[in-house]
Parts: sequence; C-alpha cells; structure tokens
Amino acid sequence: MKRKWTRHEELSIIRGESILRDEYLNYMRFEENRRPLFTEIFGPIIGLKEEWEAQGASQQELDFSAFRYRCEKRHDISAKTGFFGGVPEVVIAETAEDIISQDSYGRRMRLVKGSATLPLPLDFPVRGWEDWLRFRHHYQFTADRFQPGWLETARQKQAEGCVLSLSIPGGFDELRQLMGEEAVCLAVYDQPDLLTDMLNTITETVLKIVDQVSSAVVIDRLFVHEDMAGKSGPLFGPRAVRRFIHPYYRQVWDLAAERGTMVFDQDSDGNMNAVIEAFLEAGINAMHPVEPAAGMDMVQLRCKYGDRLAFTGGIDKHVLRRSREEIEAELEYKLPPMIHSGGCVLALDHRIPNGTPLQNYRYYIQKVWDIINRETR
Repeated sequence: MKRKWTRHEELSIIRGESILRDEYLNYMRFEENRRPLFTEIFGPIIGLKEEWEAQGASQQELDFSAFRYRCEKRHDISAKTGFFGGVPEVVIAETAEDIISQDSYGRRMRLVKGSATLPLPLDFPVRGWEDWLRFRHHYQFTADRFQPGWLETARQKQAEGCVLSLSIPGGFDELRQLMGEEAVCLAVYDQPDLLTDMLNTITETVLKIVDQVSSAVVIDRLFVHEDMAGKSGPLFGPRAVRRFIHPYYRQVWDLAAERGTMVFDQDSDGNMNAVIEAFLEAGINAMHPVEPAAGMDMVQLRCKYGDRLAFTGGIDKHVLRRSREEIEAELEYKLPPMIHSGGCVLALDHRIPNGTPLQNYRYYIQKVWDIINRETR
C-alpha cells in the first residue's frame, strides 16, 4: 500500500486534553481519585492510517479527534537540558528503500522508507576519552539553552491550568546515543570512569537548568526518556543503575522536589521489572508505557509497589488485532483495579500496530468508557 503519512509529525494525534494541573497531580500522586484518566500515548504506527482510510475512517478518526479521551493539559518548558549544538543535518544519499543522513551528533543515520518514521544510527561519535573530551562541550551549560520567552510562556500556560513538564536526558539513553548500546554496556566494566564523567557533566548542566527554572516557576513533572530494555530485560542491571544513574537522578530529583515538583516520569519500553526498585530509590515515581508483551503487568506491579509508582499505559496494544472477547478480557482484567486505586492514566502501551481493524479500535474506546462508567457509579 502506498504511504500517504510518512513523516513522524504526520502521525501526531489530537487528544482533546481537558484535565487541569491540580487534578492531574493529585491523581498521579494518589491524593485524589475523582475521575480515571484515559489517553492514547503515541497514536498510530506508520501505515495504519492508510489501512483505516481504506476501511472508511473519517478525517476526525484519522487525526483521533473523533475519539474521547480524558487527559491532562501539558506544556513542555522550552529549555534544552541535553545535547546542544552540533553539526548541520544533511541528507547524504537516498534510494527507493532508504535515506542515509547525517544528524546533529555527526552520526550517519538510516531511515527505512515505508516502515519507519525515525532513523537509526549507523555509527557513533564517542569511543573513548579522546572523543568524549572533544564532544563534552555539547553538554555544558550555556545561557542560550533557554528559548526566548520561555518563562513568560510557562507562566501563562500554568495559569491556564497546564502541567509544566521539563525533559532531561536519560542516564542510559543519552550515553547510548553517543556510544551505542553495546559500547555503553561494555564501558560499565572497561571504562567506568568515562561513563561517570559523562553523567557528571550532564548532571551539572541539568541541575543549573532545573535551578533556574524552578526558581521562577514550579516544574510539575520531570520527564526522562530511557528506552533501556527489551523483552528479556534491561540493558543495565540494578547495580549499574545504582552506580551510574542513581547519583544523577537523585541530585536532580531532590532539587526539583524541594521546589515543588511532584511527578518524576520515566519512559522505557521493554521489561523493566529487574530495575524498578533501583529507579524508585533514585526518585522515579511514575513509569510508562508498561509494555505487557515484554512481561510488564500493571496489576501485579500495583500490588507490589502500591502508591510508590504511578503508570501511564499498560493496556496490551496487540490485543486490538484479536477478537472482541479478547479485547474485553484484557480491559476487564486491567481497568477495574487501576480505576479504583488511581494513579494510572489508562492507555495502550505504545503505538497502535498495523493490522488493527478500525472497528476494533472503535470497540476498544467504547468498552473502556463502559467500564469506567460502570466502576465509578
């Protein structure tokens, strides 16, 4: 099928955010459970919109504004906390199958046409100390990390009831961007001082930004992107998390929490079970997307961790390609305990996969609201 929606931005969706800051924060911190929240985290994977269009989807269904969600209004604070600067992004070569480009890190990137919207690196800029020392300035603090007008916009958005969110680099993910997954894992044993210096540099800059932002406006939510796990488990174990990532997270969280931040939300696909306790010790109190296909069961996790850990996601995306009975079984297992305990923004655990019939998605939305309405009478 010929793709009409091929760019990452074209897969963005309209959620109709309506929940204001105080209600969201109270809900995620288990202080109040007035209304269960429900959203779509990411939207469709590439190719699904074409499938749905062929099945008779309306324009409103294709941009998701036809579907009812209940989620928070959010504003991302315009401050660059991670890699900053770099080289111009350019296309190196293009064929019928893929695009080879250079990104701002200087990496060669490959985007496979028709099946992906995000390119993957073919090489990495840091192999050892010499490379890192040449690259280190991209992580040091400069005043121009703040976008002009960031504070005025943040204050206005917070006055409108938006949750103010600040993104910080992942303790694993940012090192992976620089070295690649295999090299980072080996460096735990071969070059631990290098990893420590990289994270210390990131920590110093993030602390300066958090200090400046939180001195002027309350950061409601810290967000960190890690993506450090696969189906069989995380690429860092608990000891590596405690040794390398914990000092970074803990310093940033302690400062932010002292200034009023309530949610520290970590994004990682895959099976994170082995390192959840280590990340809770580091300050994390919310996780997404809680991927069932990788062995993440939010009902069991809620029983184990209680109100120490909030969630977004947790509903198996793959079940939408199966029967209505299987969709209903998934929702009846997951939703009632999450609705009654609070602290969970109900959602699919990632992008909606190809092969999901439009009728199934319509049924899923209807069934979620049927259960929410039944359980909250």
